Order: sequence, then C-alpha cells, then structure tokens
Amino acid sequence: MNYRWALLFAGWLPLMANAGPAINVGVVYDYLDADKSTYLKRVFNGGDATAFVKVNILEIVYDADGTSREIPLTAQVEMAARNGLMASPARLIVPANGMQGTRLVYMGERDRERYFRVRFVPVVPEKEDEFAVSSDERDAYKKGLSAGVNVLAGYGTIFFVRPEQTRFDSTIDDGPGQYRIRNQGNSVVVIDEFRDCSAKNESDCQPTTKHHILPGRTFEFDKQSGREYRFTMIEGKATKVLELKG
Repeated sequence: MNYRWALLFAGWLPLMANAGPAINVGVVYDYLDADKSTYLKRVFNGGDATAFVKVNILEIVYDADGTSREIPLTAQVEMAARNGLMASPARLIVPANGMQGTRLVYMGERDRERYFRVRFVPVVPEKEDEFAVSSDERDAYKKGLSAGVNVLAGYGTIFFVRPEQTRFDSTIDDGPGQYRIRNQGNSVVVIDEFRDCSAKNESDCQPTTKHHILPGRTFEFDKQSGREYRFTMIEGKATKVLELKG
C-alpha cells in the first residue's frame, strides 16, 4: 500500500459507531449553458469515513402527454461516439471531511434541450466496481463499517443541457383571478423562491417553492384576495423579481 492510500485507510479502521461517510452534492439543479460543454460538480464528505461514490447518469425523456421516463445511456467504446452526458471520473474516493470533483461532459448535438438525472451513490467497494483499491483494502473498509450503524445515503440531481442556440420567449398573462407564464422559447425557465403570503400577516406563508417551465409548458396559479405573491423568474443569466397581489 503506498503512502497516499495508507493515509486514506488510516481513517477507516477505528470503531465507527453511528458513523460512516456522509456525502453532500450541493444544489439539486444544475444548468449547462449554450457556450459550455463541461461542468464541475463537487462532492463533499462530512462523515468520518472515506466515501466510495459511483456516478450514474440517466436521460429524462418527456412524452407528449407530459409524463417522463428515465433511460440509461448506451455505453460506447469510443468517447467520440457518445451522445449525451458522461461523468469523468465516474468513480470517486472522497476522504472524510474532504471533497472530490467530477466533470460532467456533454457530447453530441445540441439542437434541442436535454435533461439528465445524475445519481451520486455511496457504495461499499467490490472488485467489479473498478475502484483502485486492493482486496485487503476493501476488506479493511468493510470491517470498519460493520463496527457501527451506517446508512449509505445517496443523492440524485437534475442536469439541464441548454441548446446551442438558446432562445428565451416567456409570455405573461396577468388575469384578474389567475397568473400564467408560458415558455415559448427553447430552454427551461426557472421560477425561484415562489412565495405565497398573507398581505396582513407576514408569518402566514405557504412553503417557498421552485418550479421549472420546460419549453412549450405553462406555469400558472390562482390569485386569492388578501394574498401577496413574490418570485424570481430566471431566463439563463437574466433574472427578474416579480411581485403581485391577489
């Protein structure tokens, strides 16, 4: 075992009651702008044991009726033949209280917007997982984890790949009883920090929410008397804060 691995494995062997890896991937939604082809995603480990993390990617496909399906990306031998999103590296070894990054790389045509679910899954390393560790090191890690009560919790994020010729065109219909935003562009519009509060009592608010308006879709809500609404509409790098009363 070389010196670098000796340092990593030194943290695995002590008793770890109610302990183990605890990863955090930051924000749940990430966006790849038209002028970018790579995106750095960082994985933090706030636990007291090294985290072995697999990165899995599925494409989200929306049918005409609005329902979605998640489709595994077809593996290609040649990187140049890939059409979709890939993670490099797809296996991360994140030390306790440390951080590692993976670069999400998009390859293929960008004539339309595409959507992907990126899963960061902590695992107990096995031989077939292709982590660069020896059998003795794997056994030592398993032995350390089995000494405590551990839950290997993963995270799923959504990754939006904007088209090469991104175009925003949002139309707003502010009617007497309903507010409607229709996305007539070709890239997602974000409604961030949507707040619905009483005009007389600031503590009387619905939970703050976030919404994504896909191309061709509409976001709408009924306005109620005595309520105030506030949110930020995000079109790429452009943001606009909107406030209205019921």
